[in-house]
Amino acid sequence: MQKIIEGIDKLQEILEAINSRKMFMVIDSSYPFLNIKERIEQTSVTKVCFSDFSPNPLFEDVCKGIDLFSAQNCDAILAVGGGSSIDVAKCIKLAVLAAEGSDALIPPLVSKQVEIEGKRIPFIAIPTTAGTGSESTHNAVMYYQGSKQTVTNDGVLPDYALLEPKVLATLPLYQKKCTMLDALCQGIESWWSVNSTDESKGYAKTAVELITKNWRKYIFDNDSRAASQIMLAANYAGRAINISATTAAHAMSYKITSMYKLPHGHAVAVCLPEIWEYMTAHPEHCIDPRGKEYLTDIFNQISKGLGTTGPKESIAFVRNMMNEMNMENPVAVNREQELDILAGSVNPVRLKNNPISINEQTAWYLYNRIVL
Repeated sequence: MQKIIEGIDKLQEILEAINSRKMFMVIDSSYPFLNIKERIEQTSVTKVCFSDFSPNPLFEDVCKGIDLFSAQNCDAILAVGGGSSIDVAKCIKLAVLAAEGSDALIPPLVSKQVEIEGKRIPFIAIPTTAGTGSESTHNAVMYYQGSKQTVTNDGVLPDYALLEPKVLATLPLYQKKCTMLDALCQGIESWWSVNSTDESKGYAKTAVELITKNWRKYIFDNDSRAASQIMLAANYAGRAINISATTAAHAMSYKITSMYKLPHGHAVAVCLPEIWEYMTAHPEHCIDPRGKEYLTDIFNQISKGLGTTGPKESIAFVRNMMNEMNMENPVAVNREQELDILAGSVNPVRLKNNPISINEQTAWYLYNRIVL
């Protein structure tokens, strides 16, 4: 069972509890500028730092971390950073503990949940953004031979998620917007996912309500209390998708990111209102075994969480939120060609989580609305 701890002051206690003597720190380029750096470095444990990876981590990057971890005989992992740092740390843990080593991270093994001795390397994650919720999921992303691989294994879930909202105070404003939107979309998508459970819906509800109540003060006022609530919301959203997985908005966002260079949260957020509007107009295509009436009720529950009176108003809420933050949709250059590429890019496996079926023709229609 993962422990959620609030406050950087608790790090020393955690290190004493896990009895670490040499800790492997996975850090990104923001680490030297973090306002919690000094507190981390004051802890009484030997530290080996690894930061030699790209923002979209490559298999080769992870292998360098695996080699360093093994050469230094580390006994615990601390990931400090955004989703990339935490994902790299997860991949390193999996490879170090799996009998298959680094092969566990590449096809076909990456899809098979290889066995690992999950308790042998304690793992602490300190997120420095409020978005992915990666500190509370058993998923990681890396790229192998140019293709995105989603590594999924229960054993890579961090044992401790240490939340410290102070780190959000110095985030660039655009990054705060993108990561918060990612958390909001994760909460909404998890709530309507065909894989949702009562537990995941509870997490999703908390995430959506916290963001709805605090986003303006967080974005426009840099309010410290709002930041703590948004960080908590992102963690709840991560816990939600850890159970339910994401749906069409995430599935359709990845190619937008690569083609138009929109950060992940921004790309997901331009997709979500168009997909939601399509789903409300086509209940006859419901593939959730709980049925159309159930889905209608879920849409209404989400609307209540957003503080609106129904799906139509909720869709308008998300669009207005985007407008207030000046988060614009991507613009096509060669429209027909780009729409064809986008529509053909969507992973059908990810679309199976969506409660309303979406085929390639429907994806083309939706991209035609998303891309200006």
